[in-house]
Amino acid sequence: MSPASKKLFNIIILGLSFMFIFTAFQTCGNIAQTVITNLNSTDFHGSGYTSMSIIYGVFSASNLISPSVVALVGPQLSMVVSGVFYSLYIAVFIQPATWAFYTASVFIGIAAAVLWTAQGNCLTVNSDENTIGRNSGVFWALLQSSLFFGNLYIYFAWQGKTHISESDRRTVFIALTVISLVGTVLFFLIRKQEDTKAPGEEDSANEILGDSSSAQNRLTRAVAAFKKSIKLSFTKEILLLSVTTAYTGLELTFFSGVYGTCIGAVNRFGSEEKSLIGLSGIFTGVGEILGGGIFGLLSKSNRFGRNPIVMLGILVHFIAFYLIFFNMPNDAPIAPMEGTDDVAYMIPSKEVAIFCSFLLGLGDSCFNTQLLSILGFLYSEDSAPAFAIFKFVQSICAAVAYFYSNYFLLQWQLLIMVVVGFFGTITFFLVEWEAAAALTARGSDYSSI
Repeated sequence: MSPASKKLFNIIILGLSFMFIFTAFQTCGNIAQTVITNLNSTDFHGSGYTSMSIIYGVFSASNLISPSVVALVGPQLSMVVSGVFYSLYIAVFIQPATWAFYTASVFIGIAAAVLWTAQGNCLTVNSDENTIGRNSGVFWALLQSSLFFGNLYIYFAWQGKTHISESDRRTVFIALTVISLVGTVLFFLIRKQEDTKAPGEEDSANEILGDSSSAQNRLTRAVAAFKKSIKLSFTKEILLLSVTTAYTGLELTFFSGVYGTCIGAVNRFGSEEKSLIGLSGIFTGVGEILGGGIFGLLSKSNRFGRNPIVMLGILVHFIAFYLIFFNMPNDAPIAPMEGTDDVAYMIPSKEVAIFCSFLLGLGDSCFNTQLLSILGFLYSEDSAPAFAIFKFVQSICAAVAYFYSNYFLLQWQLLIMVVVGFFGTITFFLVEWEAAAALTARGSDYSSI
């Protein structure tokens, strides 16, 4: 197998592994609050929103040390161990206990930071400036296929049900735990890249992949990775991209947790309200897959760079927010177990609700594929610290959003996303224009990014 084929193989395996793990985890997140609402009449007194807030809060803090962990044990083992913790979190729902639920939330927050830092490193090491756009799109399309498969099962299994029984819950979460473990095992198929650097050259991405050095050298690299993360955090490009990243954290919370809960709380949807949660996730996944696939395939022929794709993303999201504001009751995110009979500015429409799910997924893929691409392009030699900072900002904003989702009405959640999304788009444009100028100065073709 040629080096180029080996790199593409690694990207595909990476995407498939994440697809299986997040088929389980994203489906779990999409239905968690609905399942927990049906449990709160028992001894269980947890909150799905609070759990997600803990996860993303710990996730954000753990990104400060995740580059050091990846440097110490290598990206492959980091992803394997992290995948095991994802599976344990999902398994908690088989027989829920409040203490286990919140303890697992802490551990998965740590695992998520390590997993995504290792993923960014693996993506960058297996790409160059000519393939980073394609590889980001391929990875994102495979990853977001997870939204399709898990939610398709939920749609058919929960159709016509207004209450989720103990048997229904156990069947779903046993299946999701097994699926997550399959994804974890697939990480073992990723092949290490051979170091092609001259003996005196340094490349932090390749150093992190190495596994033949002494424990002392690994510890030295771990400390260096931590220092590099702190240093990169205060560069102009990272600070500007942090606004865009913050927006992706807010809208991640909304489409992966809050919006499904809103749909499930609308009594006017009748007996389909619970199964519509699954259908919503399916169409979010369709939007994600379509966006990732198209932007990956077209990256080589896109002479205008990343900005038009990000502009498409914010326009698509603004349309979605406008329609959701008119279609969904204002108290839907915080409705009680009985749901809500309120009406917004129109009679709640299932078709509009599902169409908005598609738009949320499409817009999200626009932002995330281009953020992955520009980070891999700008920080090809410092990929682990750069992706750790990216996930630090994204996860802390997701944690904040999950926290306020317990209290804020729908209109205020939408307003926050509109404001942050507007400024995040502008800051991305500024960084992209500088990247284009730097590429032109090197004599490279801007369309290659």
